[in-house]
Amino acid sequence: MLDEKLEPIYADVLRRNPGEDEFHQAVREVLDSLGAVIAKHPIYAEGALIERLCEPERQIIFRVPWVDDQNRVQINRGFRVQFNSALGPYKGGIRFHPSVLLGTIKFLGFEQTFKNALTGMPIGGGKGGSDFDPKGRSENEIMRFCQSFMTELGRHIGEHTDVPAGDIGVGQRELGYMFGQYKRITNRYESGVLTGKGLNWGGSRVRTEATGYGAVYFVDCMLRTRGQSFDGKRVVVSGAGNVAIYTMQKVASLGGRIIACSDSEGYIVEENGIDLELLKEVKERRRGRVSDYAKLRGSGVIFKPNGRVWDVPADIAMPSATQNELTGQDARTLVKNGVIAVGEGANMPCTPEAVRAFLDAKVLFGPGKAANAGGVATSALEMQQNASRDSWSFETTEKRLSEIMHGIHDRCAQTADEYGAPGNYVLGANIAGFMRVAEAVRALGVI
Repeated sequence: MLDEKLEPIYADVLRRNPGEDEFHQAVREVLDSLGAVIAKHPIYAEGALIERLCEPERQIIFRVPWVDDQNRVQINRGFRVQFNSALGPYKGGIRFHPSVLLGTIKFLGFEQTFKNALTGMPIGGGKGGSDFDPKGRSENEIMRFCQSFMTELGRHIGEHTDVPAGDIGVGQRELGYMFGQYKRITNRYESGVLTGKGLNWGGSRVRTEATGYGAVYFVDCMLRTRGQSFDGKRVVVSGAGNVAIYTMQKVASLGGRIIACSDSEGYIVEENGIDLELLKEVKERRRGRVSDYAKLRGSGVIFKPNGRVWDVPADIAMPSATQNELTGQDARTLVKNGVIAVGEGANMPCTPEAVRAFLDAKVLFGPGKAANAGGVATSALEMQQNASRDSWSFETTEKRLSEIMHGIHDRCAQTADEYGAPGNYVLGANIAGFMRVAEAVRALGVI
C-alpha cells in the first residue's frame, strides 16, 4: 500500500501527466517501496525531493521530416527525455517503434535513472526515441530518417551532457547512421557521445551481449541464494531479438536448456533445446521470424501463431521483449507449472499483478531496473574506453560486467534485508537506487 505521505505526490503525478499509464505505473512501483525509507529517514520527504525525482529535468519533442524511396515526404515525431543528471550525464537508449509516445519515453527514463544508479557508475538517466518503424524500410530510408533525427537531437547531446545508446529498433546500423550525422554536423569525432557502436568505430566488446548476459548473471546470483543454478533447468525466454538471444546464449553456457522463445507473430517450442546458431542466423542476418526458424529446423519444433509463450512449463522465465508483456494470468500459469525464478530482461515486462503473484508465491524475481542493468553498465565501460582512447579484450570487459551484476544483486539483497523484506529484490532495487540518486540530489541543492 502507498504510504499516506506519498499519496499526494502520486496524485500530483497523475494530474500533471494525464494519459501516461506506463509512466504512472513506473512511478507507483517505486513509491510503493519508499514508505519504510521516509519513516526511517524523514529528511527524504522534505524539500520536494521525491517530487523532483518524479519530474524530468527536460522533455524534448521534435519533428523528424524525411523523404522515402517514392520521393514522398514523411513526418515522424522524435523524443528525448533527460530525466535526471544528479549522478552524471543523462544515459539511456533510443527506441524506434510505432508505439513510442512521450509517456513511453518518460517511463523508460524514470526507470533508467534508478537502474543507472544501481550500477554504481557515474551516469544519470534519460531515454529517447521516435514513432518511426524501421521494419519494411530500405537501407536508404533508414539512413535518411536517422540523419534527420540526429540533425535535431545532436544539439541536445554530448559526451558530458547526454549519451544515448540503442534500444528496440535501434542497433549498430541505426547508431552508425546517427553517429555519422553527429560527426558531420559537429565536425568532431566525439566517440563518447553514443554507446553501442561498432567495434571498428569506438564500440566496446560485450556491449551486444551485455543486457542478456547481465540478466542471466543476476538470476544466477538469485538462484545461488537457494543453493541452485541454471544447470539442467528448463528456461523460457520471450522475444528473439538481441536481449533474448544473448540471454539464451549465456543460459546455455551455464547448463540451462532453452525450450521456447517468441516474437510478435507467435512462439516456438523445442523440447530438446533451441539451436541458437540457427536462430541467430534467422533473426540477426536474415532478419526473419521464429516461424522461419521452425521451417528450417523441421521436425521437433512446434510453432504456435497464437497463445502465450508463458503457457510452456518451465523452471525459469526470462521476459525479454517489451513492457507489460507478462500478465497476472501468465504469472499464475507459470507458478502453477513450477517456475522458481523470473528475471526481467526487458524494461517493466511484468504487470503489477504479475509481480505480486510472483512475490506472493515466493518465486525469485529480478526486476528490470536491476536484472537488465548490464547493458547500460557496459555502455558506461564503453564510455571509459572512449575517454582513454583504449579498447579492452572481451574477457576483461565480461569480467567487469560480471562484477557489476554481482554487485547490483548484493546491493539489492542487502537493502531488502535492511528494510525487513529478505528476498524481495523489487523493494531492494527501488530503495537502493532511490537512496543513491536522492543523496546526490540533496547534495546539489535546489536545481
